[in-house]
Amino acid sequence: MHRRAWAVFCLLGVLALGTAANGGQLYVAAGGADITPTGPVAVTGQFNLRIARAVETPLTANVVVLESREGERSLDAALMVSCDLISIPEEVLAMVRQEVSKQLPELDTRKIFLAATHTHTAPVLGCDEYLIPKTGVVQVEEYRLFLAQRIAQAVTQAWKSRQPGSVTWGLGHAVVAYNRRAAYANGSAVMYGRTDRPDFRSLEGYEDHDVNTLFFWNREGKLISIVVNVSCTSQEVEGRSAVNADFWHPTREALRKRYGADVTVLSWTGAAGDQSPHLMYRKAADDRMARLRGLGRMDEIARRIDRAVDEAYEAVKNDRHASLPLVHKVETVRLPMRLVTEAEYAEAKAGVQQAADRMAKDPKAADQVHRRMKWFEETVRRFERQKTDPKPVQETEVHVLRIGDAVVATNPFELFTDYGIRIKSRSKATQTFVVQLVGGPTSYLPTEKAVRGGSYSAIVHSGLVGPEGGQMLVDRTVELINSMWP
Repeated sequence: MHRRAWAVFCLLGVLALGTAANGGQLYVAAGGADITPTGPVAVTGQFNLRIARAVETPLTANVVVLESREGERSLDAALMVSCDLISIPEEVLAMVRQEVSKQLPELDTRKIFLAATHTHTAPVLGCDEYLIPKTGVVQVEEYRLFLAQRIAQAVTQAWKSRQPGSVTWGLGHAVVAYNRRAAYANGSAVMYGRTDRPDFRSLEGYEDHDVNTLFFWNREGKLISIVVNVSCTSQEVEGRSAVNADFWHPTREALRKRYGADVTVLSWTGAAGDQSPHLMYRKAADDRMARLRGLGRMDEIARRIDRAVDEAYEAVKNDRHASLPLVHKVETVRLPMRLVTEAEYAEAKAGVQQAADRMAKDPKAADQVHRRMKWFEETVRRFERQKTDPKPVQETEVHVLRIGDAVVATNPFELFTDYGIRIKSRSKATQTFVVQLVGGPTSYLPTEKAVRGGSYSAIVHSGLVGPEGGQMLVDRTVELINSMWP
């Protein structure tokens, strides 16, 4: 090619990339819904049945909708919901999308994604998980319908009210999560294992103290929403028999006190399958500091997140973007399932039998052992399915959303933190949000190291997908992210 022609070609290419990078006009709106159950309800997150008759904090679903436009032409969209729930079953996601479709038939409802904060004091969403009384408590199907209708209404209202707006992204840091797997001299690891033992050697994996934030403004320049992404599950008060949104409730209260009572706060859980807010060591010192500040444990966590968000806000508040790339890819990835061995099958069968024997001996114990029996039964079924399907796969919906120089990547798992770090490290985005527990079959996804260590959260009964599938999830997520940056 002639040198002058080549120069013109290159210039046109640069102009084309520049146009693509500028993107379209951002339209945005925010809203929410109260999803607190209307009566006594079974709460999930433990093996034993718990009936909550008290509401300690409301449960909420919080919504931000985004659209990119060029004139009157819609370029892409994302409808994001965070929920004070332990997870988002596929059935619930399908119900929400169906309800929204009735009200917004022109909308591609695959652009909707729901994320759970993983509070262990929210209603049970899985049928047959527990032996729930048939009277006197809200039933699973009843709450699911209530939930889907409330969320769909909030999504629809937000979508109809979207208007030109702007966004920016920020990064802060706060110690919220602790790796909860203690590793010992013999190579084993235990979730919440003691760290004061002579054979304690380390916490098994990494901790991610990033506080990733998105800030959205309306056309008048008023802050309308904050998205906060912390790699920690919301389970500080996980054992209570009450409805409670856990530490995200005081966190949202603190942020609204600072930024305005009508600011919508979306709470996203980063890769945190091996994390929790429970202290693994130096508990006495941490408790002393909280006590001297006059704070309970949840308020102390809220204080840390609030400060991290505010530090980020002060740095980025004037770097707003009204026109930017908004690209939302949704893909179903087929991940190889973790195979059940003969020994694991035998262990599961023994677990089922022990539970059945205990219930036969003491029928009153059924509430305490039913879910554990179901847990083992699933492993038995997986092994038996392997006889006719030796290479089973788990279909997994993932979302990758580019918002300017930031990107959001979702998955449905309790994803061990090391996987999140792998995604962030290989991403071409300036800032990468990894969000777990987003609509789909939820189970732990442990690392190779965790599987070698064993124990709950890393054994086969705890997860449908193993390290091979975890790395495939990382690789495909990174491919999708990086395809958005020429």
